[in-house]
Amino acid sequence: MSNGKQLGKLFGAQLKMMFREKQVWFWNLFFPIILMVIFMIIFGGGGGSDFKAKIAVVKPSVSEASNMLEGYLRQVPVLEWKSEQPVTAEQADEWVKDKDVDAVIILPGDNATTLEVIVNKENEKGATTQAIAGILDKFVQQTNYQVAGVTPTYSVQMTAVSSGSEDLSYVDFLLTGMIALAVAQGGLFGMVDMVEMRRKGLLKRLKLTPVKMGLFGVGGMMVRFILGIVQIIILSLIGVLGFGAKLHLDFPTLIVAFLIGALAFNALGYLFSSFSKSIEAYMGMANIASFLMMFLSGIFFPTSGFPEWLIPVSKVLPLTYFVNGIRDGMVYGSGLVSADFWAGIGILGAWGVVAFLIGVLIYRKTKIDAR
Repeated sequence: MSNGKQLGKLFGAQLKMMFREKQVWFWNLFFPIILMVIFMIIFGGGGGSDFKAKIAVVKPSVSEASNMLEGYLRQVPVLEWKSEQPVTAEQADEWVKDKDVDAVIILPGDNATTLEVIVNKENEKGATTQAIAGILDKFVQQTNYQVAGVTPTYSVQMTAVSSGSEDLSYVDFLLTGMIALAVAQGGLFGMVDMVEMRRKGLLKRLKLTPVKMGLFGVGGMMVRFILGIVQIIILSLIGVLGFGAKLHLDFPTLIVAFLIGALAFNALGYLFSSFSKSIEAYMGMANIASFLMMFLSGIFFPTSGFPEWLIPVSKVLPLTYFVNGIRDGMVYGSGLVSADFWAGIGILGAWGVVAFLIGVLIYRKTKIDAR
């Protein structure tokens, strides 16, 4: 049988074996889709709607000052009022504890000059609470200017820019991160059939046949490449059609990043399979590696926002560079002319080479039949 025919038959056989495993369907298709949809609904799905903070106001005493402050507060467009009238401190306290409001503002009483803001302790460090604090700080500043009759000399104007397209949004950022994660998991979890064949002694029997083991490996790699392409297409369609993501594809950059990344994570999966004597052991290692890299590689949020001690850890992980490469090819479009892109591809490739060589060494040093 010619090499081409043998490769075709091995490819078809491994394609069937791979998709018979329920873990493959879940970790490579359903899990990335579910995770992406959840995060996009929470952080990006309503990108066109304005920010609103629900508040209630307590007015301990009626005075000219408290009436003036209440009137000014009602003109702030991002504040949504739980009650059209001021409420008692007891009612407000109950709403905060039950999370019916984001914050309660207590206006200053007689001879007082301080606005008190009460929030639920669970949300004290949350984004909404921080936004309310900033809004009220600016509100108090402007109110002080108006009372003093002072016109501010300087003002602040903020403009957002990006190294990518002008319409870049968090939805685009998250979509490309999830695509990289899905392809990486395809490699990490894709060698489960190798572990099962090894456990049952099928690899040992296969070596006794005319089948070339090199073609067997190439056939498996082709299956995972096709799975990766399917993942990219499905996730991109969901992101673009379902959440309004805007992609600016640079195909040469995307192809380079995809090929090197797929090879690297397939090599990691091969390494895990080399010292796994059961599917449970293999899945355990793949799960640990996947979850650690998922939250430390900039999938959901930029790594620049990590604590200083954590940034060096993220720079060691291969998924960090794969994510950056995919984003260069799908959003930023600056890959092939960027030294950072090629440095990241080099690190990603090094991970793949080292993992593959260690895996080969372990397979040679141990019996191919694990029983």
